[in-house]
Amino acid sequence: MNLDLLPDDCFAHVLSLTSPIDACRISLVSSSIRISANSDNVWEKFLPPDYQQILTRLRHPLIFSSKKHLFFRLCNPHLIDGGLKTFSLEKTTGKKQYMLSARELNIAWADNPLFWSWKPFPTSRFVEAVELRTIWWLEIQGKINSGMLSPKTTYECYVIVKFVDRAYGLDFLPSKVTVEIGNLKSEGNVYLRQYESKKQCLETLWYSNRMELVLRSMAFRGIMEERVACKREDGWIEIELGSFYNNGGDNLEVKMSLKEVTGTHLKGGLVVEGIELRPKQQTTANHM
Repeated sequence: MNLDLLPDDCFAHVLSLTSPIDACRISLVSSSIRISANSDNVWEKFLPPDYQQILTRLRHPLIFSSKKHLFFRLCNPHLIDGGLKTFSLEKTTGKKQYMLSARELNIAWADNPLFWSWKPFPTSRFVEAVELRTIWWLEIQGKINSGMLSPKTTYECYVIVKFVDRAYGLDFLPSKVTVEIGNLKSEGNVYLRQYESKKQCLETLWYSNRMELVLRSMAFRGIMEERVACKREDGWIEIELGSFYNNGGDNLEVKMSLKEVTGTHLKGGLVVEGIELRPKQQTTANHM
C-alpha cells in the first residue's frame, strides 16, 4: 500500500496510535509522510494528557515551536514544584519520569546539623543535597501519588547518592530497601558501597544472587534479594529500592525507603540527592 495516498488526517491518526520512536522512523519514508509525522495532531497524543498542567509547574517556562519540539524538550529533566522535583519524559515511549529531591524526602534527623549537612553539589540537578555527617539510625523515605505517573506501566525506584572520601560504617551491615503500593510490597537488601563500573556492579549482583540461592537452599529460610550500588553516567550512584506496576485505576500512595536501624555503630559520608522513579526498560532497547 502506498502510504502517500492516505488522507493526511487519517494517516496522522494512525501515527498517533503508535509511539514516538515509530513516528520518527516512519517520517524518514518520504517528505510528504514527514509532514504528517511531525504534525501537532500526532505529537500531542504522545504528550501526557495533563501536560498543560505540568507546564504550569515548571520552575522556568519552556519555549517551543511545535508539539514535537515540546515533547523532546520535556525528554530532558526540568525542575518543577519550586525546584523540589524534576519531571521528564522517556523519549521512546513518552512515559513520565520523576525525581524527588532530598528536601522532598523524609530523612531521619536531617534538620539537625550535628547529623546532616545541607549544601550545594555542582553535579546535582537540585539547588542542594544533604550529606550525612555521622549517625547510627539511617532512614530515608519518599512518597508519591500513583496518579502522577503513567498508567499501565512498571516503574523502578532508585535512591541517588554519592560517597565522599571520608565515608565510613555504611557497609558494615546491609540496609533494607522497600517499595510499597496498596497491599503490595517489594523488599531487598543492599550494602552501601561503591563499584567502579557498571560491569563490576552487574557481576557483583549476579554473584550475590547466586549466593542467595545457595544460602536459601542450605538454611531453608527466606533471604531478601541482594541489590548493589551502581555508578551512573552523571557521576552519581543509584541504588534500586524496588519496582511496582502502576495500573492507573486508583490514586495510591507509593512509599519508598532505605534504612539501616539494627546496628548501633556510627556511619557517615553518604550524600543523598533524591529518589528517582522511571519506567522499566524493555529487554530490547530502542534508540532514536
